[in-house]
Amino acid sequence: MAKKYYVIWKGEKTGVFNDWSTVQSLTSGRADAQFMGFVSKDEAEAAFQSTYSKALMKRSLQKTPNQTSPPTNKTKPATRKKVAPPTTVADINIYCDGACSPNPGKSGTGMAVYFNNELKELWFGLHQAMGTNNTAELNGMLEAFRYAQAYIAKGQTVQVLSDSKYSIDCITKWAKGWQAKGWTRGKNEEIKNLEIIKECFALYEQLKENLIISHVKGHANIEGNELSDRMAVIARKQREVGFIRYQDTLDIDKILAMESG
Repeated sequence: MAKKYYVIWKGEKTGVFNDWSTVQSLTSGRADAQFMGFVSKDEAEAAFQSTYSKALMKRSLQKTPNQTSPPTNKTKPATRKKVAPPTTVADINIYCDGACSPNPGKSGTGMAVYFNNELKELWFGLHQAMGTNNTAELNGMLEAFRYAQAYIAKGQTVQVLSDSKYSIDCITKWAKGWQAKGWTRGKNEEIKNLEIIKECFALYEQLKENLIISHVKGHANIEGNELSDRMAVIARKQREVGFIRYQDTLDIDKILAMESG
């Protein structure tokens, strides 16, 4: 069997490796892992100097029917499929996500909106020069709630899907208790991101009878989550401080090939 080389862009360690068992040990159990196999060391080293998204796109363009792909943890963009919401299908499903690099550092927020399980709109923005993953994720929840208001007022159900367990727990579990204690945690412990949490919780209380909030696994080839991730990266890179609708064609494969967060 020909020797293979592997690039890890995200894992316990990053770099170029020549042993598959090592790659498995460094990426196993990590939802954000990014890795790919190559037939030559030169090709692997060149890919490592680039990004996973670019390498994935190059691989998909070069692939022929008789070519066997080396191990990779993600499906190439051309074959990604939408995954139905994990619990209840609502009239409108809104995926929200945040990106930050480094953390803390430059952050952005993205949103993907589906009507009857068909992609309708993409949104991005809310850049912060010194944000965090958590503030970016909470901003996504807040914008999703704001978007949901008009449709819930018409009697439609809305599901908001986030890969941030922290954001979901802040709004659906912890905020009520913090509010009852005068927005404190006891023992004079600070509640981080309190102003965003308070605004989110106030809207959630108004909408919750017709609002479903679900946790979705991040970086698991779930179309809506992946698209909102790409929008968050665009917001971070373009430093868009507003929250604006993505105006380019909704070419899902092309957008999924963009840099991920």
